[in-house]
This record gives sequence, structure tokens and C-alpha cells, in this order.
Amino acid sequence: MASFMKFLCVLGLFLLVGTVVDGAGECGRSTPDNEAMKLAPCVGAAQDANAAVPGGCCAQIKRFSQNPKCLCAVLLSDTAKASGVQPEVALTIPKRCNFANRPVGYKCGVLRVQIHGLYDEALEFTTTS
Repeated sequence: MASFMKFLCVLGLFLLVGTVVDGAGECGRSTPDNEAMKLAPCVGAAQDANAAVPGGCCAQIKRFSQNPKCLCAVLLSDTAKASGVQPEVALTIPKRCNFANRPVGYKCGVLRVQIHGLYDEALEFTTTS
């Protein structure tokens, strides 16, 4: 009986650790694809660098800017790709929203994209193709 209880305790510990680790992704417990849905107001602005950025988009980007790793994962998610989001254009949105405190020089992968004029800082991101 004691060995069975020990087994249950170890099993419970593994389940607990698995749950905690599962919530340790770039966007916490949510997936980048689920988080991408919250950026629906940004789709037009993420496809066209000359499009106006809606206020709802700026509000969501401001929230995401507190977690650049999640924003990077969202930009590279399957949902963003399916929506026609161009990461190099999407990276211009914080400047187009006139955010003073945007993640300057944040490294998001290996492909370096420099956007002069719209976004003066050089940012890097990964494409997963």
C-alpha cells in the first residue's frame, strides 16, 4: 500500500510539472495562434505599410509589447501567415502607433530586416518555412 501511495505521489508530481511546463511557452498558457486572433484589427496594417493603423490594433500591440517573445511568435504563427501578415510590415506598426517605448533592436530569430523611414531600428526575426 505504501508503494502504491508513493507511485501516486510521483505521478501527481509529474502531472503538476507537466502542467507548469506546458504554460511556459512564449505566450504563457496560450498558443501563438490563439494570441494571433487578438490581433485581427491589425491585419490590414500588417499587410500594407501605408494603411492606417486602427486604434484597436494599437491597443493590442501595446499589450503585446510587454512580451516581445510572444509578439514574435505571433508574427510567425500559422494564423498570421494564413492571414497574409508580412512580418517585415507588421514590425512597423509600433512606430506607426507612435509608441515611444517600443522594443528597439529586439532579436527575434536569424533573418535581419531593416526598415528605414517607417521603422528606423533594425529588427531581426525568423521565418519558419
